[in-house]
Amino acid sequence: MDTFDAVKTRLTVRSFKPDPVPVAVLEKILEAARVAPSSRNLQPWHFIVVRERSMLKEIGSIATSGKFVADAPLAIAIATDNADRPDLDSGRALQQMELVAWAEGLGTCFVGLRDETQNAKIKKLLGIPAEFDLITVLPFGYRTDDIGTSGSKKNRKALSEIAHSEKFGVPYVGQAPG
Repeated sequence: MDTFDAVKTRLTVRSFKPDPVPVAVLEKILEAARVAPSSRNLQPWHFIVVRERSMLKEIGSIATSGKFVADAPLAIAIATDNADRPDLDSGRALQQMELVAWAEGLGTCFVGLRDETQNAKIKKLLGIPAEFDLITVLPFGYRTDDIGTSGSKKNRKALSEIAHSEKFGVPYVGQAPG
């Protein structure tokens, strides 16, 4: 799948087949994260790969917005160490992971961990040092439903509603200034 097709068609997936993710695909996902850009090239991230069934179930029981982690064959937690912009740096890495996974036929859904109690419990479970920031847990697995790659299920604003030319409020018209 070409990059733009992956960007355009990627959908959020919360239901996974139990089939394991091959090591070659997992390593491709991790490599996509490793080569992501970061502020001042500090690369402050750490990626904790979780495949053990009991750990996945435990994470799913802790993360109230991510109970579906329990049914995924794989999850990757993203933690940062002393990052200038932890959300931005992690977001760049996780987006690359999501796109590579999608191109490989896998789905995922970002799990928000805003509740500090849940965050602390998952950090303890995964052995993440207290001073690190746990950004998210991304479950990965082959999609159970046939959502395909049409992108037809995406509900997005029209470009005319969000793109501006030169200044905010000036509609983008798709032409170079003359």
